This record gives sequence, C-alpha cells and structure tokens, in this order.
Amino acid sequence: MGRTRSRDTEHPQIRLDHGGIASIIPSEFTSGFELIVDGTPQSHVDLDDPTHLHFEYIVRMGAVIDQLAPGALTAVHLGAGALTIPRYIEATRPGSRQQVIELEAPLAQLVREHLPLPKGAPIRIRIGDAREGVAKLPSALRAQCDLVVSDVYSGAQTPAHLTSVEFYRELAQLLSTGGVLLVNVADGPGLAFARRQAATIAHVLPEIGILADTQVLKGRRFGNLVVAASASPLPTEWLPRMLAAGPHPAKIAQGAEAEAFLHGARIVTDADAVASPRPDASLFLR
Repeated sequence: MGRTRSRDTEHPQIRLDHGGIASIIPSEFTSGFELIVDGTPQSHVDLDDPTHLHFEYIVRMGAVIDQLAPGALTAVHLGAGALTIPRYIEATRPGSRQQVIELEAPLAQLVREHLPLPKGAPIRIRIGDAREGVAKLPSALRAQCDLVVSDVYSGAQTPAHLTSVEFYRELAQLLSTGGVLLVNVADGPGLAFARRQAATIAHVLPEIGILADTQVLKGRRFGNLVVAASASPLPTEWLPRMLAAGPHPAKIAQGAEAEAFLHGARIVTDADAVASPRPDASLFLR
C-alpha cells in the first residue's frame, strides 16, 4: 500500500470483478512499474531486474526467503498482485515450482499482458478465493512446500476468513519440515489486530519472528508487519544485521520479545474473525 493517485487513462487498466480499477504505471521514484488498485499502489515490479524489491515489507520477505536452504523452492502464494515475490524467487532460485492463487481474474490478465513473466517460468496462476484455492491444490503439495506466502487484500483490508486459526492450520499442512509461512499483516497504533494475528499463527507454528519498521513494531504508526513462522527454528541468523542496515531501520522480534508482543492476545477463530483495520486515506497522500 502507498500513495493515492488520480486515474490515468493513458496507462493500461482494467475493471476488476469487485468493481474497482487496476492499472499499471511507471514508478515515480525508482525503475520499474507499479500496480495500482483504486488509486493505491499494491505492487512494484522491475522487469529488467526482478531482484529489485522496492516496497519495504517485500524487502523483508525477500530477506527471509534468502535465508532458506539453497536451491529451487516449492512455493505457494496467496494473492498475486504483480507477482513480485514469485518473480524474485524465479530469478534467485531458477527452477522453483510456484503456485499462485488470485481472486481477480481481470487483475491476473492485466499483469500477464503488460508485466509478462519470464518465458517458461514454472509459475502457475490459479483463479479463485485463497482459502478455497488452498483446499483445491494438488495433494502432492501437502507437506512439500518450502514456502507459503499469504499477502491477500480486498481493497485495503485482509478478508476475515483469511485470519483465523482454522485457516492457518490449512496453510501449515502445506509446509514441509522446515518450511516457512510468511504473512503480511497491516495494522495501526496499538497493534491489537497484529498481536492477535501473531498469537494465532504461533498457536499453529510455534517458531515465530515478527519483522517490521521499528516505529510500526512499537505501535506508533500504521504499517506492515511480516510474520514469519515455522514448526522448526527459523533460519534468521543474519536477519537482525541485514534489517538494521537497510535504508529504513527495521528489526525482527523473536523469542522473549515475540512472546511479549503476543502476550494476552486472543487466538482468532472462524467464529470471531474480522477483517484487518482499514487505514485512513490520508496515510497514502504525499
């Protein structure tokens, strides 16, 4: 998520099934293109250099992925956007097998046409609801995935049914021994939603790390937190140094610090799940 923009009919755009407009425009601040949905940037892609990650939370996801065991990965992505992370994995780990589930067929069509994937890349896009799509994945993927990424937004919110302990159990069934789940969680001051999400994920996958801008992690402003989780110890030896050295200082909360972050937070169930908080529109104005 980022700046709001006025509609620009000179650039490729398409009406989505939910009624919004998706468009692709050149990035104002760096090389590459941005996918804009209803005026808000959703993804950044650099076709000339797929390893160029621009959005801060995507950089943090990439840092975790880089720590996974060397070689090709088996990965499932919920929420396609402009396929930034699948492209990154294809560029850094050629031969990786990747499945992407995206609700909006028109969005996938727009991205395929104007931000094409590398020819022959083994990336399959499936159209449908993320949770329903997980249930329909081939049984051969069960317990075989090195990575599962959940980054699903309807407008500016994660749908409620993709935030519950039942949902995260379904995702955990895809993971191999040592496999890692990455979840993009957006929240604001107080972090009530993010704390419940972290507690819910940790209930299923107890090895957990929370990556975020230091001010976001302290609950001082709205932003994105990346929750990394696994049934096995996370491969994060070099992450603290890498995150601290970035242009936007960030950290990973693990161990006692992660436990303190989620302490007292109730686990989310299908019965009481709610969508993530909607950010104030002024957050995206520059």
